[in-house]
Amino acid sequence: MENKGNICVFGASSRNIDQAYVDSAYELGQLMAQRGWACLNGAGSEGLMRAVSDGALDAGGVAIGVIPQFMVDNGWHYDRLTSIIATPTMHERKQTLAQMSQAVIALPGGCGTMEELLEAITWRQLKLAAKPIVLLNTLGYYDNLVAMFDHAINQGFMKKSHQRLWALAKTPAEALDIIANELEHEPEPFESKY
Repeated sequence: MENKGNICVFGASSRNIDQAYVDSAYELGQLMAQRGWACLNGAGSEGLMRAVSDGALDAGGVAIGVIPQFMVDNGWHYDRLTSIIATPTMHERKQTLAQMSQAVIALPGGCGTMEELLEAITWRQLKLAAKPIVLLNTLGYYDNLVAMFDHAINQGFMKKSHQRLWALAKTPAEALDIIANELEHEPEPFESKY
């Protein structure tokens, strides 16, 4: 199987969530493996991080986790992963995920997922990174965030072309199709923040 590289997947470590979110994350992991992508994530042993890793591994793929040492010390890492990279800090975890990935997919999640996603979008807006960013909008989870972005644009806090900093996908297959298309074709440029 062709090794295309790594897709960084942000997602919840929560357990008390609708099964549809878990199923979608698992399907994403399976499809990533089938299409030759390694799954790169935060190494969590619960929730959507575990589900996407299980999907990739069960399909014969690779799942790599990047996690701060204090989380390893607390036993929060998933020991089934192909490999685990321990970092000294949360910031270095995000830096490592960014450096190792060719694209980003954000699954639904809470504060941590949102913080990771918004930093990735900010880096792309500032042209510090050029990789595709896809929000996997399972059960319409990201509708309100996209509405907030639209509100920011309408109020002059962002530019209209900044809507191209991310893409919205309804299904795991669509998320991977968007990434493949953007990596193959030069995306339409967006305006500078300034």
